[in-house]
Amino acid sequence: MGYLNNQVVTIDAILTKKGRELLAKGDGTFNITQFALGDDEIDYTLYNPQHPSGSAFYGQAIENMPLLEAFPNENQIMKYKLATLPRGTARMPILDLGQGNVKLRQTAQKTITPQTLNFLGNNSVFESSGYTFTISDSRLFTNFIGSGVEQPETLAQTSTSTTGTNVSKTVIGTTLTMRATGVNTLFGKNSVLYATLTVVGRDSGARVQIPVSISQTLLKEPIG
Repeated sequence: MGYLNNQVVTIDAILTKKGRELLAKGDGTFNITQFALGDDEIDYTLYNPQHPSGSAFYGQAIENMPLLEAFPNENQIMKYKLATLPRGTARMPILDLGQGNVKLRQTAQKTITPQTLNFLGNNSVFESSGYTFTISDSRLFTNFIGSGVEQPETLAQTSTSTTGTNVSKTVIGTTLTMRATGVNTLFGKNSVLYATLTVVGRDSGARVQIPVSISQTLLKEPIG
């Protein structure tokens, strides 16, 4: 959902495909229990404490910025969610995946265990609520599994997928395990397929995206 304008409290809300499916059932399974706030549209560098008209106008440029309307693409909206951090926090938390990209050959497996830096007064921690891992095209993997978060309410979310031109998938855990596809027909005339992995800390709100590439294993010529 999103505010239609910044003068009155008018909110535009839309449902994802999964939300529409639950609402259509009419059996009470459509039950909103959580929400998040974001400030994707805001450019804080426009705050001007030198404005000649005084302090009431320091944030005028920000307040007059256009706001995004709601759309159900998790890779393009709510990238910058608001998070509550301890008073006195001097640096924003960031995620360390131990690598800047993932390169796999067909059927190869990779495990990623993120750490959060600058969080809760520590240099490096694992977030107790885990992380969300979203792959932009789940067709490239035979396994894409999050583990390490045992609460039933989070385990229920590990099968969420969004269907469109490509199929994205989101899982939750402290560790991600993924295995590259062995299906050759996905490659067509390409030797490499690409996707994007997005990781978000569920406690800190820290976010990082890295590219993922899957290289085709060349088939050997038959003997004889």
